[in-house]
Amino acid sequence: MSIETLEVPVAPPANVYAVRVTAVKHYTPFLFSFSCERPGAFRFRSGEFVMIGLMNGPKPLLRAYSIASPAWGEQLEFYSIKVPDGPLTSRLQNIKVGDEILLGKKPTGTLVLDALTPGKRLFLVSTGTGIAPFASLIREPETYERYDEVIVTHTCRTTPELEYGYELIEQTKADPLVGEEAAKKLRLVTSVTRDPHPLQGRITTLIENGELFKHLDEPPLDPAHDRVMICGSAAVLQAMKELCEAHGFVEGSNSEPGSFVIERAFAG
Repeated sequence: MSIETLEVPVAPPANVYAVRVTAVKHYTPFLFSFSCERPGAFRFRSGEFVMIGLMNGPKPLLRAYSIASPAWGEQLEFYSIKVPDGPLTSRLQNIKVGDEILLGKKPTGTLVLDALTPGKRLFLVSTGTGIAPFASLIREPETYERYDEVIVTHTCRTTPELEYGYELIEQTKADPLVGEEAAKKLRLVTSVTRDPHPLQGRITTLIENGELFKHLDEPPLDPAHDRVMICGSAAVLQAMKELCEAHGFVEGSNSEPGSFVIERAFAG
């Protein structure tokens, strides 16, 4: 997931790595993914985000990006929007293999397994590029050690925007490390707000009216054994936070684990 803001603090060059782009894939006129080298000293927990950017004259221009690759990955993967007039993405969308980008040295975030108390069913609720941190988590072996079921929900405006998620689930179930467990425990549910689709509407609506659980053939949310991670737009984060709290869930953090978490870096 990526965010655009008008101003960002300028990180000194000593706080960033210069890394080479190793892959780029464009999904729609508004969405693309890219991979880069992983410095030997770079460590992170699956689900965290990091600052990514380009030089802007003598200074780096940086934005927060969720890491889409798992903590064990040899390269770092990211999934991004394209903002035509965005200070960074208007340029970043044109990167090619071999180009140099900047990578922050201090990953962080709350969409990590340790921010949740133990449970049985894990819901990873995403909209748009908010699926990125969950691309990391569903390829993390510990996710399947902790949960009996892992359900990814991906809501987009149009059907073509779902391609990244479909591709991700297919690759995960074929992965030599987690594929066997993912084949048994991992499910993807997609919904669309503007195109015809088996599930249409906002994810909050589909949870509240029960259509999500009818589609899954699963019982509704229960804080006794369900855990929820949420990543999307600021409006989605706020609406899902209110929904979870209304159902008796308690927000967690790195210092105080709870039954649901959101990534506050993207909360606006």
